[in-house]
Amino acid sequence: MSLAGKLSTEIWVHATADKWFNLFSKQLHHVQNLTDRVHGTKLHHGHDWHHNETIKHWTCTIDGKVTTYHESIESIDEANKRITYKLFGEELEAKFKVFKAIFEAIDKDIIKWTIEYETTSEEVDPPFGFLEFVHKGSRDVDANLLKA
Repeated sequence: MSLAGKLSTEIWVHATADKWFNLFSKQLHHVQNLTDRVHGTKLHHGHDWHHNETIKHWTCTIDGKVTTYHESIESIDEANKRITYKLFGEELEAKFKVFKAIFEAIDKDIIKWTIEYETTSEEVDPPFGFLEFVHKGSRDVDANLLKA
């Protein structure tokens, strides 16, 4: 039996909502330069970082270990400053049938990350480590966005 759920975190930030949304919708390749938690990212398939059919390969530190996964943009809602990413790859698919990360710039100084998931079995824990990764990584990114 699998378990489905959602985890979310709201983060007070100094950079504007527009700056955050612009980074994740038009300059995603810069994230690796704004936090040490992301070791590298590259295009796996496609030529445009922000096209729905493009697949990116990420290498990050999650739960204290180097983790790799693929990501593609499922949808971008410019009016609500919301982006839904689909995450997949061997490491994730061993534990999760569904894994989505949803970014929202919900106020001038608040961003929100929501993780939607469905585990492969009830023995798999919810992805608290990934939520911590996006939360702490967002803090790193915010500090660097202020410098830009």
